[in-house]
Amino acid sequence: MSIEPVLARIDADLPNAIERLKELLRIPSVSTDPAFADHCQVAADWLVADLQSIGIEATKRQTPGHPMVVGHVEGDGPHVLFYGHYDVQPVDPLELWDNDPFDPQLEDTPKGQVLRGRGTSDDKGQLMTFVEACRMWKAEHGKLPCKITFFFEGEEESGSPSLIPFMKENAKELKSDVALICDTGLFESKTPAIITQLRGMLCEDFTITGPDKDLHSGMFGGLAMNPIRVLNKVLAGLHDDNGAITLPGFYDDVPELSDEIRSQWQSLAFDHETFLGDVGLKAPAGEVDRTPIEQVWSRPTCDVNGIWGGYTGDGFKTVLPSQASAKLSFRLVGQQDPDKIREVFRAYMANHLPDGFTVEYRTEKGAPASQMSTEHSAFEAARVALSDEWGRPAAFAGCGGSIPIAGFFKDILNMDAMLVGFGKDDDQIHSPNEKYDVESFHKGIRSWARILDAMTG
Repeated sequence: MSIEPVLARIDADLPNAIERLKELLRIPSVSTDPAFADHCQVAADWLVADLQSIGIEATKRQTPGHPMVVGHVEGDGPHVLFYGHYDVQPVDPLELWDNDPFDPQLEDTPKGQVLRGRGTSDDKGQLMTFVEACRMWKAEHGKLPCKITFFFEGEEESGSPSLIPFMKENAKELKSDVALICDTGLFESKTPAIITQLRGMLCEDFTITGPDKDLHSGMFGGLAMNPIRVLNKVLAGLHDDNGAITLPGFYDDVPELSDEIRSQWQSLAFDHETFLGDVGLKAPAGEVDRTPIEQVWSRPTCDVNGIWGGYTGDGFKTVLPSQASAKLSFRLVGQQDPDKIREVFRAYMANHLPDGFTVEYRTEKGAPASQMSTEHSAFEAARVALSDEWGRPAAFAGCGGSIPIAGFFKDILNMDAMLVGFGKDDDQIHSPNEKYDVESFHKGIRSWARILDAMTG
């Protein structure tokens, strides 16, 4: 089956594809707010009907939260699963939107035409790039090029409480050769990338307590130890002068990059000065013996996300506070075990507390990093297909953030996930005036058509 007529159909049908996307975007499927629960049901129904309209056996599956949408189409060759989520973030603060966030509008900008509205980039627009590619393939050839499972979630923006139970209960039905995820973006908004590394996460929220009450600094200052002073010392000691994390054994399970991946990353010519300059910074703060792109994608981190204690109101209240608190997050890579890192950190804390001081922790379970094997033939086929579509070499890239679904596919279904997305850095996801470039939507559809062709050719 030839790819060229499919691409031609995609080009000709783009206005209709945009109108279909607008229909989905008008449904306010905010998963975090119970007031929008009925709208999440409507969004799931819309997707079921849309998949059925192109001959896909699709059903809505109820969960204790918002429903899943699952669809199947038989075919020859590899079996792929495509995952996306139809729920969106709340729109607050509403007054910062230029237009109704659920009345999507095409808008001309200096960088090209965009579709603006909640969910345009995260993730309805990205989800529909794959559906539209399948629609045009089916219209041209009468069938899809391979066996495909469609798996759409309605709780990604609210922590996915129903996802793991659903995947475990339906593992046999969902098991495929490889998962495809469209919830990422272009490198520096121009270079296509397949994300093969995702950092994990460990968070620690704790309070150090010293004296049993706030103390007068004139009476106790100098003699009594200040919990904020203890906290400052603890936090400052987590990094050395070269930016490395000092916890014992912290780097034991951190792998080195392969020569091939290192070469691909170097070819991207990451402009870290502009990257930092855009947010008012100049110098990298990570390990000095690592390149800036390694620091963002493949090295672990330890960051203070919040710190508080004592009197913070107007004027002065000259006290030694009873308590001091902080929130820390560790981004993990490779085989780093969040439970092991937590134990090491808490041992470090215990060793740095003065006599009589205590610490209380308020934490959630951590998540390990995800590392996808690029040995599966689909990965290189997709990389070549993306390069052909975008006119520049695609790369196997890392991602500094965490996308838990990729790890769930590996842990629960024992299959690797290929993360390919077309979002841009200025899409303002989770913020007012979210947008998705028409170019991203158009070339995203063409990209998936090419990937399916390359995987099944």
